[in-house]
Amino acid sequence: MKKQKTVEHGKYGVIFIIPFFLVFFVFQLYPLITTFSNSLVYSAKNGRNIVEETGFGNFSNYVFGKAGDAEIWKALAITAVLWILNFIPQILLALLLAAWFTDVRYHLKGTGIYKVIMYMPNIITAATIAVLFYSMFEVNGPLTQLLRSWGLATDVGILRSGWASLIIIAFIQFWMWYGNTMIILTAGILGINPSLYEAAMVDGANSKQQFFKITLPLLKPILQYTLVTSAIGGLQMYDIPQLFNDGGPIVKLSGGATVDSTTTVMMLIKKYTTAGPSQNMGRAAAYSIVLFFVTMAVSLIFYKVTQEKSKDGR
Repeated sequence: MKKQKTVEHGKYGVIFIIPFFLVFFVFQLYPLITTFSNSLVYSAKNGRNIVEETGFGNFSNYVFGKAGDAEIWKALAITAVLWILNFIPQILLALLLAAWFTDVRYHLKGTGIYKVIMYMPNIITAATIAVLFYSMFEVNGPLTQLLRSWGLATDVGILRSGWASLIIIAFIQFWMWYGNTMIILTAGILGINPSLYEAAMVDGANSKQQFFKITLPLLKPILQYTLVTSAIGGLQMYDIPQLFNDGGPIVKLSGGATVDSTTTVMMLIKKYTTAGPSQNMGRAAAYSIVLFFVTMAVSLIFYKVTQEKSKDGR
C-alpha cells in the first residue's frame, strides 16, 4: 500500500515571511544599528574637513550639556504640545462620530457618504494642505486680512506669533487624521456583540449609559492601538510643520541660544543631516537616539495604562 503524501504547510509560511524579514533587516534594523554607532562618533564639518571623535561627546554636549542650550528638549516639548493639541480634540470628535454612526436608535441614512467626506483630508498630500493653509494665513492671505479687520492680527501677519502657528499646525493635523481615527473606532464598535446593546435596551439603558458601560470598556484595545500609534506618529511629526512654516518665529532661550517656535525633533534632526556648514551627523544621530528612547518610553507607558486587567487584578 502506497504511503499518502502530505503537504507541509509550515515551509510555505516561512517562505512568505522571508520578504518581511529582508525588508526589516535592510530598511529598519540596519539603519537603527548604524544610528547607534554614529551617535558615538563626533562628526562635524570644520570648513571643508570633517572632524571625527569617538565617545559619548554628542550626548554630553548636545543632549545633557549646554551646547546649543539643549535644543533637543525644546524641540521635544514643541512636538509634544503639537501632538496633544491635535490628538485630544481628534479622539473626542472621532469617538462622538463613531458612536453616533453606529447607534441603532438613530438609524442614520447615508453614513457611508459622511465617512468618505470625513476621511478625504487624510488622502490629500501633506504638501498640498500645508501650502493651502500657509497661503490663507500669510501676511496678505484672506484669513489674515479678515482677522486684521477684526483687530486680531497685526501688519506682520499672524504667522509671526509662535502660539498661532502651533495652533494652526495642530488644527491641520487634527483635520487630516480625525476621519481615519473615526473609521478605526467605528470598526471597533461594530465588532462588539449587538446582543449586549439589545439586553441593555431591554433593561432601560439610554444611549449615554450604553456608551460608557458597554462601548468604552470593550473598545479599550482599539483605543490602546489608536493612542500608541498616534503618539509614535506625533513624536515623528515632520511634513506639516516643515512645509507650513519651516520652523516658525525665532524664540530666544537662556544662554543666548535660539530655536524656532514650531521646530519638531524630526526637523531638528534634518537640520544637522542636510549638507552645509551646520551638518553634524553625530549630533543628528544622538538626537535620533533620544527620540527613539522617548518614543519607546511613551508607548510603553500608554500601553501599560490602557492594558486590560485580568480577573485576578494583575
